[in-house]
Amino acid sequence: MELTSSITRVTVPAKQGRAVRARAGDLVRVSTPEGAQVGDLFAFVAGDPAEHLSAAHTRGHVNRLFPGVGEQFVTTRRRPVLTLVADTSPGRHDMLIPACDPARYQRLGHPGWHASCAENLATALEGLDIGTATVPQPVNLFMDIRVSPTGELEWRSSPAPAGAAVTLRAELDCVVVVSACPQDLVGINGTETGPLLIEVGAAQ
Repeated sequence: MELTSSITRVTVPAKQGRAVRARAGDLVRVSTPEGAQVGDLFAFVAGDPAEHLSAAHTRGHVNRLFPGVGEQFVTTRRRPVLTLVADTSPGRHDMLIPACDPARYQRLGHPGWHASCAENLATALEGLDIGTATVPQPVNLFMDIRVSPTGELEWRSSPAPAGAAVTLRAELDCVVVVSACPQDLVGINGTETGPLLIEVGAAQ
């Protein structure tokens, strides 16, 4: 499914986050230009940020741990907000791991301040004069988390090659936030963190 030529493009610099508005029916494409960069994806219903994409509700809705093409992401009110309509990556995306935050980096032994997806979310929403009291568990695009037969989690480097992209269709008017995950203490982002690209437009 392709976007029209009339689209909005927003670069998400490494270790930062950006927010875009999408109308129901719009396509939202998120790509990793340099490859192997995880993107924390959040979505908030327009006009009501208390209703947002919920990874936990989505797992129950699709009866799967990880998302697949054709499946919907639902909100805290169990309404579809985004549908994954195309994926040119190897298809490894995570719905188990929460957004990194200052406490995460403190526990990993990092001294002082470290950029985080939780802070990136707040900053991106502030740019649209939107506030939220919670940090929802995101959908972690291009993130390769495996579950062993005995239940342990395996944190692997993202297998997404340069240019890999996912395309989502907005089912509701919403605000989509993408954070180029700053995690550089656990090897999920290849050899170094990089940018992401968000494109929003109507379907052809």
